[in-house]
Amino acid sequence: MLRIATILHPTDFSDRSGYALQLACALARDHGARIVILNVVPQPTVVYGEGVVPPEPEILFAESEDHLRRLVVPDANIPTERLLREGDPATEIIRFAREINANLIAMGTHGRTGLERLLMGSVAEQVMRQAPCPVLTVKGPVALPSTGPGQTAS
Repeated sequence: MLRIATILHPTDFSDRSGYALQLACALARDHGARIVILNVVPQPTVVYGEGVVPPEPEILFAESEDHLRRLVVPDANIPTERLLREGDPATEIIRFAREINANLIAMGTHGRTGLERLLMGSVAEQVMRQAPCPVLTVKGPVALPSTGPGQTAS
């Protein structure tokens, strides 16, 4: 049986990431694991010429830090850490999973297919291919029982 002590939950603060966090919390509760929530702020792309200027990296970092701090974990009894990194999301998620010896990565996926996936790529797909541990991807809401292991629903 897979021993789950540390669950890495990469988040982009989307609804799908929220669904993955709910499932990660249920697994953490059932396995007595901790959750490490990670947000990776992509490095800004330098654009030359006239046009739209991307926000300052400090502003993006501060906004992500605020979102991360306000993120509600469904079960306050689960040991939780919140961390922020900067870089390529897939690369940083994989690197960080190795650093913390994650036993599972639970992340949301946007479920892109076809041309959209080809053009945009998929962070979840890159993570699944290179992760040092199993990856659980969540695309939609998951119906979770409100009872813990060994308990019965009333």
